[in-house]
Amino acid sequence: MASISLKNIVKRYGHGKSAVPVIHGVNAEIKDGEFIVLVGPSGCGKSTLLRMIAGLEEITGGELRIGERVVNNLEPAKRNIAMVFQNYALYPHMSNYENMAYGLKIAKVPKDEIARRVDKAAEILQLSHLLQRKPRELSGGQRQRVAMGRAIVRQPQVFLFDEPLSNLDAKLRGQTRIQIQKLHAELGITSLFVTHDQVEAMTLAQRMIVMNGGNVEQFGTPEEVYHAPASTFVAGFIGSPPMNLLKNAPGGQAGRILGIRPEHLDLVSSGGWEFRIETVELLGAERLLYGKVGADDITLRLEEGLPYPHPGETARIAPRADRLHWFDAATGHRINP
Repeated sequence: MASISLKNIVKRYGHGKSAVPVIHGVNAEIKDGEFIVLVGPSGCGKSTLLRMIAGLEEITGGELRIGERVVNNLEPAKRNIAMVFQNYALYPHMSNYENMAYGLKIAKVPKDEIARRVDKAAEILQLSHLLQRKPRELSGGQRQRVAMGRAIVRQPQVFLFDEPLSNLDAKLRGQTRIQIQKLHAELGITSLFVTHDQVEAMTLAQRMIVMNGGNVEQFGTPEEVYHAPASTFVAGFIGSPPMNLLKNAPGGQAGRILGIRPEHLDLVSSGGWEFRIETVELLGAERLLYGKVGADDITLRLEEGLPYPHPGETARIAPRADRLHWFDAATGHRINP
């Protein structure tokens, strides 16, 4: 296992005046054994950054360390990392055992050691009864676990996951997330996981790096990012549904944007703000009410079973005073701690 240090990491495509910058000086210190999630919208640079750590993309500037070694110019095979991709890339003509053992066989690891490692990985991933089957006989989630097993048997210092759950349906994603959590608890290997899904990020991460346009918007625990977003971008990206951002909040302050989570708004009998309801969504244990306060769009979350107004009706809502977030309207940066 190893720590990872990124110091002013830069990526540009092309040279000279025509060079296109895509990563703008990323700094992060990742502890030995941490599970870090890189999250952000498509095109934010998260996969590019992961591929730079893996050695699949050249680093234009800055310093990358894995453990005590500077690895900027090391080939991927010499970085002692293992990567799990979105596509499983399993050999269809091989059994699952052979797929997991193939890299070790090429590396001329003794057969008994290969068997020991594959059996151990299969036990962790609950694949022992499937080792003699072919990949086509497995579900998508089982195939992804075989791909993870292939990475585990290499006994790397670092795991890199590049959106490995994107091809799975919602139920399988949930099941595989649990497997990944158990895997990390069992092995304790430093892991970086890329996703555009903020729910995956919140449930998997010990700490998360929120990226936007090639920059790090915030690096912190899920609780820190959720309860104290560093910018309007983070506030609007993290959370399902995301934070309400009011540019024209009644009683607001000039030059500021007010942020309030949907669950921190309450229906009140008097006072507060006038809320015009447009649509209502029933989500099992809760309801989401969508509407407007003045010109601002608002989402309100209510527990199932509570009385609620219907589309076309008007209600009054009030934000909880201890749950307000203020952001600078010009920069989008957080103002209050």
